[in-house]
Formats: sequence, C-alpha cells, structure tokens
Amino acid sequence: MGIKEILDLTRVPSILLLGMVYVAYVLIGGVIFWKLEGDLGKKDISNILMNKQKLFSTYTCLNHQGLVDVAQVIQEASKAGLSLKSNTTTDGFWQFTSSAVFAATVVTTIGYGNMSPSTSAGQIFCVFFALFGIPLNLVVLNKVGKYMLSLERNISDFLQRKSGHKTCTRFFIHLFSYICGTVFFFIVPMTVFQLFEGWTYSQAIYYCFITLSTIGFGDFVADNNPDTDYPNWYSVFMASWIFFGMAWLALLINHSIDILERLNALWKQKWRGQNPEGESSGSEDKKPEADTKEENEIQKPPLPQ
Repeated sequence: MGIKEILDLTRVPSILLLGMVYVAYVLIGGVIFWKLEGDLGKKDISNILMNKQKLFSTYTCLNHQGLVDVAQVIQEASKAGLSLKSNTTTDGFWQFTSSAVFAATVVTTIGYGNMSPSTSAGQIFCVFFALFGIPLNLVVLNKVGKYMLSLERNISDFLQRKSGHKTCTRFFIHLFSYICGTVFFFIVPMTVFQLFEGWTYSQAIYYCFITLSTIGFGDFVADNNPDTDYPNWYSVFMASWIFFGMAWLALLINHSIDILERLNALWKQKWRGQNPEGESSGSEDKKPEADTKEENEIQKPPLPQ
C-alpha cells in the first residue's frame, strides 16, 4: 500500500471527527436557543391568550370564527404590503423597483419571505430564474471579492516596501480592512436602519448580519413598511449595501475557513503525530507552482468579461 492510500485512510477519522464537532455545535446551539427563547415563547403565548380574551370582552359581537376571519385579512394584507391604517400599499409593491429587489433576494438566496410569487407562471419562472441566477451571483461576488482582496494586497505590498516590516504590516492591513468593513457594512447601516425603521440598535445589527449572511429570516425587513415614507436614495443604498456587504462578508468567511484549516493541519501535526513531510512529499514539487498561480490570481484583478 502506497503513501497516498495510507493518507486517504487516515482522512476518514478526521472527517468523522469534523462531523461530530458539527453535530455537537448544532445541538449546543439548539440547547442555548431553547434556554434563551423557550420561557419567553411561553410568556408570549400567555400574553396572546390574555389579549384574545380582552378582545372578546371588548368586542362582544366578535366570535372565534370572526377572529379567524380578521386574522386572515391581516395576513393577506401583510403579504400584499397593504397598510390597514391608511389603506395604502408599500411604494412600488410588485412594481419594477420592488420586483427588482425581490429578484435580488432570490439570486442572493436571502429570501425574506415578505414577497413571494402567487401565480403558477411566476412560481415556475422563479425556479428557473434562481437555478441560473444563484451560480451567476456566486461568480460575480467571487470576482468582487478578488478585487477587494487585490486592493488590500496592493496596499499591503506598498507599505511593506516603505516600512520593511512584512508580518506586522500585513497584520495591521488586514485588521484595518476588517475594521473598515465592520464600520461600512454594519455600524453605518445599523445607524441608518435605526433612524428610518425605528428599530433598536440590537435589532438593526441583527438584521445586518442576517441579511449579509443570506440567512434572511424575514422577521425584520427594511424598506417594507407601508406607513413609512422612505427617501428616494434609500433603495439604492439598500442594494449597494447588500451587494458589497455580501462580497466583504464572503471574503471574511473565506479568511476564517483558511484559519480553521491551518489550525486543523497544526493539530494533526502536533497532537496526532502525523509527519507533515510524508504528507507533503508527493505534492512538494507542485506547491510552489500552485502558490504562484494563486498569488497571481489574487494580485491581478480579473479582466471584465
């Protein structure tokens, strides 16, 4: 049995270990959410039942079926973007602007759920639109991320030549880049959303991360309140923030993945007793060429196609 086959066999336990860590992480998260939100959920249900009884006491002509009918009207009005206070809809609801925003949430896989196609033709088109749009979105975000990384690397190389300190310069450039990204894509939008949406700062920062990470629960959606008169630049700000913020967060996640992979390799080397020379002997000749190719790909921005 050759070295390659032995290394392939030794990867199985690491895969199992990684799977166990993943399952444990999800279960621990479930327990924490259960403890944090479980009691509050029970209190919310108690308050809803209490308010329901008050509603029946106040409006004696309203029975259970009437309450169900009212709830159905409210649900349909919310899905249609209709304000029950002024009988007006959100600006441009299912017009060109809102439809374009919906298309963006489809290809970015955010999927808030505040808007969804209701016709059979729209639903079928949404399937094929997402089928080709999601890979296209990933390619575009990858290109934008490489441009951002290229800019960061060029600034780092320029300062390294001036200062002569390679490690410290690269570290501080990365740190400065992360701080600027946090300010531009989290702190500034958080302030804007707090001002125009009336959210708390914690709700706004929560919405920023849920959106840029494409989780998109839909419990908070900006530019969607029919009772609020938004300025004209607000939708442009939203689109620009989502696009560049997703590219920056994807770049940050890729850096985190690289750090985890390095830690995994270090753990294998020190604690599992694996010989890094044997593992890299077959690919040592290829590594400089691969590194050079990767470095050239990062430092040279991709040409527009």
